[in-house]
Amino acid sequence: MRVVVADDAVLIRSGLVRLLEEFDFEVLAAVGDGEALVKAIATHRPDVSIVDVRMPPSFTDEGLRAAVEARSQVPGSPVMILSQYVEVSYADDLLADARGAVGYLLKDRVADVEEFLDGLRRVASGGTVFDPQVVAQLMVRRRRDDPLASLTPREREVLGLMAEGKSNPAIGRELVVTDGAVEKHVRSIFNKLGLHADDGDQHRRVLAVLTYLRS
Repeated sequence: MRVVVADDAVLIRSGLVRLLEEFDFEVLAAVGDGEALVKAIATHRPDVSIVDVRMPPSFTDEGLRAAVEARSQVPGSPVMILSQYVEVSYADDLLADARGAVGYLLKDRVADVEEFLDGLRRVASGGTVFDPQVVAQLMVRRRRDDPLASLTPREREVLGLMAEGKSNPAIGRELVVTDGAVEKHVRSIFNKLGLHADDGDQHRRVLAVLTYLRS
């Protein structure tokens, strides 16, 4: 898998590069600012990019803004935000693209390397992977006309776990229910959100998660 890494901290950037290469990922570029990130994505068209939120010059939200700009130049380019901070303003712009291929994990909550790499693969394949704390802060911005109003509390719980990138079997283990029960909830979520079978299950899953995160 071909990867671009963007983080202004040299030690973290170098550490990510070494980690990825150890697991046979190909690092195409490792950069330290937003402008270089946009250029790297436009030039290399990576399978996925790992992007920090706060980069030079103001160390506020340059990484997110650069990711949004890069996806406008290379539509649907997969991006995994990896940061210490939750910045919701430009996260909304990332989520506005219904193609998915977006993740947002918090550095200090990544406890397992294999889970992190699995998350990268999910995003690269068009899925979504969000830390529960990121989801919680996005939910604070819930709109008055909530498209999820028709969902039951259990369906919202299932959809929240889908937003974390969990598969149906993993959701079943988390909620201590059968795979069949999870599938029933997922089908109901799709129906209530108006997501039709001809869209394909993977695409419907991404659309449902994006609706949840934007609502």
